[in-house]
Amino acid sequence: MLKKIFSLSLIALLLIAFLSGCAPKPKEPSLMEIYAVLKNKQFVDLTHAFHPGIPHWPGFPDEKRTTLYWYEEGKGTLGSGFYAEEFCHVGQWGTHVDPPAHFIKGLRTVDQIDVKEMILPLVVIDIHEKVAQNPDYTVTMDDVKAWEAKYGPIPEGAFVALRTDWSKRWPDMAAMRNEDMQGIAHYPGWSMEVLKYLYEERKITASGHETTDTDPGIATSKGDYSLEAYILNTNHFQIELLTNLDKVPEYGALVVVAFPKPKDGSGFPARVFAILP
Repeated sequence: MLKKIFSLSLIALLLIAFLSGCAPKPKEPSLMEIYAVLKNKQFVDLTHAFHPGIPHWPGFPDEKRTTLYWYEEGKGTLGSGFYAEEFCHVGQWGTHVDPPAHFIKGLRTVDQIDVKEMILPLVVIDIHEKVAQNPDYTVTMDDVKAWEAKYGPIPEGAFVALRTDWSKRWPDMAAMRNEDMQGIAHYPGWSMEVLKYLYEERKITASGHETTDTDPGIATSKGDYSLEAYILNTNHFQIELLTNLDKVPEYGALVVVAFPKPKDGSGFPARVFAILP
């Protein structure tokens, strides 16, 4: 009897092993099937339209725009028959990408950022209520831990955006800078503790924010850009001057971060949008 039980057990184990090896694997959806899902999702543009006079870092000149050709005669500086403009602006203009080389010589320029880094899970850390009470507020580890208590660990490879609702001040340059009588700017920002946690422990791909700078206004008023320098020194990129973060969930969306490919570029306006779950 014992021998019979052993034989049956062996047969059962062999059968399980056989079925495990031969079980059909789940079919991977085709790109067309993925597209069919995505096209029915809600898309949210996280990008400001840029034009002369928009808020920007005070050390940069304003944009200049010239109509070279216009549909009718008389309005294009070079001719007529179609519409063509010449744009003259710094790379860090409007919603834009800062590549590592923006601060760190020898690291990646805009054209060296891999396209696989341009579609990522979107994580939004929301501190807008605290910023409404204190414009100098900087994100804390308590804010991050509160996010992770709700959604779990911030996923590796994510794009982490800091929601402050500061973009609601756009396009008022004075309101964005929020200077006091002594010329000190007061706007929110990141903190070194949080950035190190995100980039070194959670291994995110990139981060972004609604203000003109990574560092809070009090710091930049003293010429302190150590937080931006930290991010770029890790050979990661960031996006500045995001908008509409109040229209996307804290977790579950995808973000697409796209920009042109200037050879050895120091930065460039970006088009950023979220695909909602």
